[in-house]
Amino acid sequence: MNNALFTFARPENEPSMSYAPGCPERELLKEAIREIESETAEIPLVINGEFVRTGNTGSVVMPHDHGHKLAVYHKAGAEEMERAIAAANAAHESWSNMPWTERASIVLKIAELIDKKYRYILNAATMMGQSKSVWQAEIEAASETIDYFRFGVHYMNELYGDQPASEEGVINRLEYRPLEGFVYAISPFNFTALAANLPMAPVMMGNTVVWKPATTSLLSSWYLMKIFMEAGVPAGVLNFMPGPGSVGSGVVLKSKDLAGIHFTGSTQVFNGLWKSVAENLSLYRSYPRLVGETGGKDFVFVHASADIKAAATAMVRGAFEYQGQKCSATSRAYIPASRWDELKAEFEVMMPEVRTGDPRDFRNFVNAVIDEASFDNCMEYIEYAKSSPKAEILFGGTGDKSVGYFVQPTIIKTTDPHFRSMEEEIFGPILTVYVYDDDKFAETLDICNNTSPYALTGAVFATDRDAINRAENVLRYAAGNFYINDKTTAASIGLQPFGGARASGTNDKAGSKLNLIRWCSPRTIKENLLPPHDFKYPYMQED
Repeated sequence: MNNALFTFARPENEPSMSYAPGCPERELLKEAIREIESETAEIPLVINGEFVRTGNTGSVVMPHDHGHKLAVYHKAGAEEMERAIAAANAAHESWSNMPWTERASIVLKIAELIDKKYRYILNAATMMGQSKSVWQAEIEAASETIDYFRFGVHYMNELYGDQPASEEGVINRLEYRPLEGFVYAISPFNFTALAANLPMAPVMMGNTVVWKPATTSLLSSWYLMKIFMEAGVPAGVLNFMPGPGSVGSGVVLKSKDLAGIHFTGSTQVFNGLWKSVAENLSLYRSYPRLVGETGGKDFVFVHASADIKAAATAMVRGAFEYQGQKCSATSRAYIPASRWDELKAEFEVMMPEVRTGDPRDFRNFVNAVIDEASFDNCMEYIEYAKSSPKAEILFGGTGDKSVGYFVQPTIIKTTDPHFRSMEEEIFGPILTVYVYDDDKFAETLDICNNTSPYALTGAVFATDRDAINRAENVLRYAAGNFYINDKTTAASIGLQPFGGARASGTNDKAGSKLNLIRWCSPRTIKENLLPPHDFKYPYMQED
């Protein structure tokens, strides 16, 4: 393949299975769920391709049935992190020099393994370990993860093909070198697809990686790691390091070979990483690339001309799918007074039909939040709203953590556009609405723009084109993904590159060519075919 020009065509997005009653995939998934829940997995570290058991262990439980232990995992300490860094550095030369088509073959094999061999078990691990409904698991743990890899290869193909022009007697080319050093990948609990993309985007570009997966999604991350190894990711290229983030980061951030950080998580943690990198700049061989997607306080802005039923549907789905634990989840809404009664009536029809419970019951739309800390945080916001004269609970407002961490989907109405739950990220099934006077449309757009430090996703619902254009312009920097008459959680790889700015991250658009280029350090190579033998230029000759 080194002596061939080979092109990977643009793929089609992976279709998602319905899991409707009677279809074969429904029974295959249920069988996989039974397999997951019937055993307690042991999750080791993986350093240089070897399973490492430290004996310092923790438990993985079902959020919806927290008495049920799914796995026991070994925690990485400082010594193991040093070993992982050494393994990544040792693997760098061979992996970075591997022909890109060979790397692409491994990546495409990962996609095939997930699609054809491990789809149901990966979905089941996501459902049981992260309390996702069957549909929420399918659209991301399966379809989105597959898209990350197939589109990633296509974008890698496009990136390497972007070459400079050459003039007569000169050949110019760009070499897209991997970064010099290793990349530290820190993945979140809420998307199995992100646990796949954060470590593997740098890997596919020829980098070696130390990966710290979220503790609360370790089961699906462990299945991913085994899939990566089965597909042929070489030993040392990707090192799997569960355990406390403070321990791992404490070692990694002091390594001279740190070349980049690929992060999704809280703004607070990312800010801490950024500060630590700045304090340690003199230690590093090169300036580390910092790529982060953090939080969101995502909005729906409704205009008086909106299709109210569509807006209500988008808010219920956007706010309550996966318990509002998507960084893109709708958590604040602005409603014109002239349409409020109509919208509330739609909520009164929809909300009683929103079932909450165990994801093994496919009728449930909402499942458990990820852990007790998340449950307590959600309930604190709900109690605050109950006690405030500026707010009222319209729907929900209760929770129960006796068996699982269940928070009933909650809608709060406030008279204050700067009410606490309108401004602060909650990461739970809580939507706060503010009703504005119709003649204050422009003024309320400005409030929406300036209310939150985040700028991840947002949507406007309107049929009036002037209103749409006004909202699009005023809210230009309020969302990195902006939707017109659609929910805030609608991004798909290859269609809507995802990422936000302000306090929501570096906006490097995961799953796109823009993200992949961050894991390259281009080298320009100029070759002069007939170099001059005389230093003098024509203008130097006598008249």
